[in-house]
Amino acid sequence: MQKLWTRVPTQRSRFGARVNERIPLLDLRSQFRTIEKEARAAIDRVLASQRFILGPEVEALEQEISAYVGCKFGVGVSSGSDALLIALMVLGVGPGDEVITSPYTFFATGGAISRVGARPVYVDIEPNSFNIDPNKVESAITKKTKAIIPVHLFGQGAEMKPILDAADRHGIPVIEDAAQAIGAEYQGRRLGSMGRIGCFSFFPSKNLGAFGDAGMVTTNDADLAEKLRIFRSHGSKPKYFHKWIGGNFRIDALQAAILRAKFAHLETWTKARQRNADRYDRLFTEAGVSEFVTTPWRRPGDRHIFNQYVLRTKRRDDLKKFLAEKGIETEIYYPLPLHLQECFAYLGYKKGACPESERAAQDTLAIPVYPEITESQQARVVETIRAFFR
Repeated sequence: MQKLWTRVPTQRSRFGARVNERIPLLDLRSQFRTIEKEARAAIDRVLASQRFILGPEVEALEQEISAYVGCKFGVGVSSGSDALLIALMVLGVGPGDEVITSPYTFFATGGAISRVGARPVYVDIEPNSFNIDPNKVESAITKKTKAIIPVHLFGQGAEMKPILDAADRHGIPVIEDAAQAIGAEYQGRRLGSMGRIGCFSFFPSKNLGAFGDAGMVTTNDADLAEKLRIFRSHGSKPKYFHKWIGGNFRIDALQAAILRAKFAHLETWTKARQRNADRYDRLFTEAGVSEFVTTPWRRPGDRHIFNQYVLRTKRRDDLKKFLAEKGIETEIYYPLPLHLQECFAYLGYKKGACPESERAAQDTLAIPVYPEITESQQARVVETIRAFFR
């Protein structure tokens, strides 16, 4: 194969992509075309049964996902956000408690902590993985610490061993926020199976996405699994009798059936994302832009499932605008860390408190890596980035 940069055609890229073709950040329409019959059959199956709340579809999904993750139990819930919330609730986290987590993540992580009345304690990230710095976790533990929530961001696991060791020394449960990391592995173990509870999101943009909101909680503790099931139905067992105050956190049977249809393809889609990430690595090397762009770091021996392929560049905002003008969609995850969000001002964090998170918020940019993206489209993405810097 000739190198990408031998010539610059007027109408098509080196590998045949139309120069003005729109390249989305995620193309769910293309995915749907490959699974439409299975998805519609799953929906029809639920319609025929008229069982829309919990039931056999949910139970089957729970068994399939928990086995895939490497846990004994799975409890389907209404969203990834509610997975975090119910996890904190069943562990008894509440007012006056502290929960350690990362400030560089989606709002749901910090939001769930605050919703139960606890105080988020933000620990800065590693600059290479974007995940919580394990060397800073133990020093943040106090007598008020009731849980630690490491976030497995963009499809790669946090450095779990030192976090779990610190948690064990202090008798603190670990809740894994694996919303973006289903199927990813750390030292041969699936994410979501190492802490007391694992939390997953099936938001449509995830590697395994529903046709709406849905989530899953995993655990190896039978008593905790039962408590999770009770809490997701308003704390009721038997019906109309409430030992606890829970919530309406049930997953829809329709979403469960759709997810089961899509789950059969998850490993194929994951391998495609990994292949696309490898191709980007090669194309960026050939492009000779390493002084301007840093490609994603991967921990040796672990399994990264690339929910996102995130670049770092000092000219992030200008590059994003340039790519948009060329029809290439990108996204900034995340433009403002949680410790600097207005709603968390009461915590007292100031700019500079988590410098690596703040730097990441300024220079990261996700580019398309979805399974269906073509080699020619990827080549055009890299061609366009190279043109911006050259």
